[in-house]
Amino acid sequence: MAENTTLTVAVLSGKGGVGKSNLALNISFALSRKGAKVLLMDCDLGLANLDVLLGLTPTGNIQDILDSNLKAETVLVRVDQGLDLLPASSGVVESFNDQHLMPALLAEKLDKLVGRYDYVIMDVGAGISPTVLNFAAMAMMRVLVVTPEPTSLTDSYALVKVLATRQGIRDHLVVVNQAESAKQEEMTYKRLAAACSHFLNITPVHLGGVHNDSNLSEAVRVQRPMLLEYPNSRATKDFYALGDKISKLRQNMLPRIAGLSPLHLPGSSAKN
Repeated sequence: MAENTTLTVAVLSGKGGVGKSNLALNISFALSRKGAKVLLMDCDLGLANLDVLLGLTPTGNIQDILDSNLKAETVLVRVDQGLDLLPASSGVVESFNDQHLMPALLAEKLDKLVGRYDYVIMDVGAGISPTVLNFAAMAMMRVLVVTPEPTSLTDSYALVKVLATRQGIRDHLVVVNQAESAKQEEMTYKRLAAACSHFLNITPVHLGGVHNDSNLSEAVRVQRPMLLEYPNSRATKDFYALGDKISKLRQNMLPRIAGLSPLHLPGSSAKN
C-alpha cells in the first residue's frame, strides 16, 4: 500500500459571514498555482456557495454521492489547472439524516479519490451542528477563521469547546480575516487564545491573517476568486502567504500522515 501524502484541511468558523468560503477558495487557488494538486470540497451540505463564488452550475454534488451509487469522479468540476471542486447542494435540506453513519460512508466513497491530491481543502459549514463536527474530525488539520467582531470570537470559542468535549479535538490553526491592521490581527488572535487557554487549557496556533480589502466584494460580484481578479491586492498576497505556510506544515507532517487515511473517522486513534 502506497504511503499517504494527502493533507486534509477543514476550514471552520463559529459563525457565518466571516469570509470562510472565500478563504478556502483562495487558499486552494494559491496552492494549485504553486503546482500542487488540490481538491476543494464544499462540505456545507444544504447551504453550499462555492459554486456560486465561481459562477458554476454543477450537475451533481456530494449529497448525490452519499445518497446514491453515483461515483465521486462524475461529480467533480475542473476549476483550474491542478484544482478540482467537489460541489455540495444549495437551498436543499440535508437529506442524509444519520450523522453517525455519514463519516464512514463518505470516507468509503471518497477514499480513492482524495488520495490523488496533495491537499483536500474542506469548506465546512459554520456553527456546531453534527455535520460540522464530523467533517472537522475527519480532517488532519483544522483552520478556524475568525474576525475582530466580538460575536465571531465568542462563537469561535464555543466551536473550540464543543470540538474538544465531543470529538476530543484540541489542535486548531487560527486565521484572522478582515483585519484592518497587523495590530488588530494580533489582538484578535490573542483574545481568542487567552479564552481558550484559560477555560479549556487549549492554545490554538496563529497561522496568519487576511487584511480587509474592499476589492473582495467586487470579486464576489463578478464570481471570480480574489486571487485571480485582483492578483496584486494586499489580500491576495495574504492568501499566498497562508498557502505557503500550509505547504510547509504539510512537508513537516508527511512522515506522520504516511500511514493514515486522508479522511479518517471521528473518534479513531488516527485523529490528531
